[in-house]
Amino acid sequence: MLKFIGAFANAFPGACAQGLVWGIMAIGVYITYKVLDLADLTVDGTMATGGAVCIMMMMSGHSIGVSMLAAFCVGMLAGLVTGIFHTMMGIPAILAGILTQLGLYSINLQILDGKANQAMAFGKYDQLISLRWVRDVPFYQNTIFVVGIFAAVIIGVLYWFFGTELGSSIRATGNNEQMSRAQGINTNVTKVLGLMLSNGIVALSSGLLAQYQGFADVNAGRGAIVIGLAAVIIGQVIFGKISKNFAFKLLTVIFGGIIYWVVYQAVISAGMDANYMKLISALVVAIFLAVPYWKRKYLTKPVKRGGAANA
Repeated sequence: MLKFIGAFANAFPGACAQGLVWGIMAIGVYITYKVLDLADLTVDGTMATGGAVCIMMMMSGHSIGVSMLAAFCVGMLAGLVTGIFHTMMGIPAILAGILTQLGLYSINLQILDGKANQAMAFGKYDQLISLRWVRDVPFYQNTIFVVGIFAAVIIGVLYWFFGTELGSSIRATGNNEQMSRAQGINTNVTKVLGLMLSNGIVALSSGLLAQYQGFADVNAGRGAIVIGLAAVIIGQVIFGKISKNFAFKLLTVIFGGIIYWVVYQAVISAGMDANYMKLISALVVAIFLAVPYWKRKYLTKPVKRGGAANA
């Protein structure tokens, strides 16, 4: 028991840092899954693309800002492709995402110069975050602090954007597509914009993750959608009843990402074989998805119908 506590305590800061990074990725998933009401699997591809672009540009001498911006733009481009497949070619959203994800694998290999991964020498390039900066560094350099500020800025910008006319149109499309069309909203355009924004944020988080790990990998996005959904569902189930504010909903996604990785690290520290973690992740998502259904079925009191007996 003491061995488990020591191992978990030692790994806890790293789990929080990684949870924050993946929480940003989960915000991208939230936009398609909850706001736009689309099942988008493009993220498994863009989660690798963003990191690949960011690392290769940094290794080519570009600044962090330019490299992160490029990652964001490439992610938006991938979302655009999925949007075109879905809206202009009539392909179901889930299949459109799979097609884009499949094509991105070859593109990611080209970005990485034909290699499965590219490592970035620590200290040779200016990095925003690193797994070596989780402890024993000034607070302003600490990865948890930096990514926390990054997440707060993203939430603030998204809260502002979805309050604008364009952002409200995207939310309306996800809420009721037929009614949105009746109000004169071009739902095809809003779907494409939502997919672009979602995948841009996913690629941005991928750039952060690649810096944190010190390398980009062509398989970095495998199973990313499961982790993203886990963060969204965990945050919604645990914190969803506290407030309906949109910014708070985005914040719960970040909390969900942190909780997921803390639990993940706890299981690893307990001696669980890491090969079973994908299975555990799938089960966690399934259970949390089932919780609202179980509440409605078993805990909600049935509503009595009909008038009074003596009426």
